[in-house]
Amino acid sequence: MKRTVVLDVVGLTPSLLGPATPALSSLARACVPIRTVTPAVTCTVQSTFLTGVLPSRHGIVANGWYFRDLSEVWLWRQSNRLVQGPKIWHLGRERDPGFTCANLFWWYNMVTDADWSVTPRPVYTADGRKLPDCASDPAGLRAELSGKLGTFPLFSFWGPGSSIASSDWIARAAMRVEELHRPVLNLIYLPHLDYVLQQRGPSGEVQQEVMAIDAVCGRLLSFFGERGVRIVVLSEYGMSDVRAAVHPNRLLRQAGLLEVKVDLGREYLDAGRSRAFAVADHQVAHVYVRQPADVALVRELLACEPGIAAVLDAEGKRQHGLDHERSGELVLLAEPDRWFSYYFWQDDARAPDYARTVDIHAKPGYDPCELLLDPHLRFPRAKIGWTLLRKKLGFRALLDVIPLDAGLVRGSHGVVGRDPARGPLLMTSEPKLLPGGEIDATRVCGLLLDHVFCE
Repeated sequence: MKRTVVLDVVGLTPSLLGPATPALSSLARACVPIRTVTPAVTCTVQSTFLTGVLPSRHGIVANGWYFRDLSEVWLWRQSNRLVQGPKIWHLGRERDPGFTCANLFWWYNMVTDADWSVTPRPVYTADGRKLPDCASDPAGLRAELSGKLGTFPLFSFWGPGSSIASSDWIARAAMRVEELHRPVLNLIYLPHLDYVLQQRGPSGEVQQEVMAIDAVCGRLLSFFGERGVRIVVLSEYGMSDVRAAVHPNRLLRQAGLLEVKVDLGREYLDAGRSRAFAVADHQVAHVYVRQPADVALVRELLACEPGIAAVLDAEGKRQHGLDHERSGELVLLAEPDRWFSYYFWQDDARAPDYARTVDIHAKPGYDPCELLLDPHLRFPRAKIGWTLLRKKLGFRALLDVIPLDAGLVRGSHGVVGRDPARGPLLMTSEPKLLPGGEIDATRVCGLLLDHVFCE
């Protein structure tokens, strides 16, 4: 077997390669575009890469969905058991029992039977604090990495404080895992560019951040190259410049189809009582319709809304590989310059308490505004510092610094673009293993195994 490392540089496209990326560009001579899946979002694409099948088979229809038997919307779950079917490490072991795999921060990385795994996992204390940390399997790996590298910088991984520090920590952790365990396949997730592109858009001022991720990748390429490890660099999707959001839940509420529950003067989505509601996820939204008789009504309502490019029914879902029981009765696709918010309230004064906070598990949809600070706050850093101090002193305090202005978001993804220069790619140190032309995302799993098993 040929040991192989895979760098998932999220958001990387051919258009971003150039003078600012000397390390990554060194592999550009062996580069092919990837025809990604719908939705082109992290959990779905990664699951396709690691199984070789479409969402209709592996079941990851988005970054989260409506769990009908619980009447709850959950995003960013972490159990690998949610991914249905064999994963790449199972397929590798079938070919050689000595095959081993390290999964470093790719999603669905808990309750996994990969040989080594590390994933973000804050510590939630009874007094309301959220402490930076990660989880690992075996459990001792977390202590080893934290002792060597310091605590995983969770607040640099996601939120308005996101920075290159988290991708740098992951890179250093990957090198340490290599030194300790020498996995046959080492999967490494480097998310920094993804967040910058959502904040600023791919046409924005991103060159310094592109240079920063290239420097991290450069260290990894040198380190693994010196150890004789084959190298694959890939990305999940390209980013689109966006100018506005579409709010499907507000449309459904205005039509009397979405229900809210009022607590302490604030409104919360009541999914179980709603006739229809949307789980928004970047440029794709799953619309769950309780009664079959309402599906045509909901489809007609949403199809007329500017910014919605398509409303997929049963046949449309089948054509896009989304015909799975976890999908909504309808699936919305946005126009390339739009994205979907989860907002369901009409008055910001009645928005739920989590709306202005970083709280990815409470919100019934994805919220890219969590990457931004509210521009109306006069001294946001002082507010953050004061709130954190109060928490350390044992007081409960809400870190409400996130804006409710969806127009601040500049980049999004989820729909499959038409320009390969602004789409995902795969580059390799082994040009002879590359097929000619564009490859489907479902072929990535087999191509990675080729790097391990082919001369």
